[in-house]
Amino acid sequence: MEDEIINRVAGSALITFNLEDYYHSGERLIFDIKDLLYQELLLREKDFRDFIRNHDWSQYQGKNVGIVCTSEAIVPTWAYMLLATKLEPFVNKVIYGDLEKLEQALYQQALVKIDPETYRNAKIVIKGCGNLPVPVFAYVEISSILTPVAHSIMYGEPCSTVPIFKNNKK
Repeated sequence: MEDEIINRVAGSALITFNLEDYYHSGERLIFDIKDLLYQELLLREKDFRDFIRNHDWSQYQGKNVGIVCTSEAIVPTWAYMLLATKLEPFVNKVIYGDLEKLEQALYQQALVKIDPETYRNAKIVIKGCGNLPVPVFAYVEISSILTPVAHSIMYGEPCSTVPIFKNNKK
């Protein structure tokens, strides 16, 4: 009689939490206001408003856009606001910031929808490696969301975890 192989991980009470499940698949891009400035230095309001009026905003449909200015120009706040209002009807997400801040905003948008009570007294493994780029921000954010309710939080894979948090109060 052969010894049966038992998968103890599959039979355990561990819940695997995969942050990749919250990754927004939409394209990410940067809208650099520098290209709309006169000599990359000065925003001419009339030219800027002409661009705003004539630009095809529908090309951003479903995309995630970070608005930046990579030149050292002083750009008035209203210019960023105006861009955001034109992008908003088309994009999934628009922010002021680079791709890193955009990724954080996308995860924030997704993680805020989690009901922490679903994980009350649970033993959770936050999956550590995968195929999609998950920023450190998301790991910190999910830890903050789950710590008040979880029995324990670990990082890694169920077969090899790093303990992060354990609630010893019962």
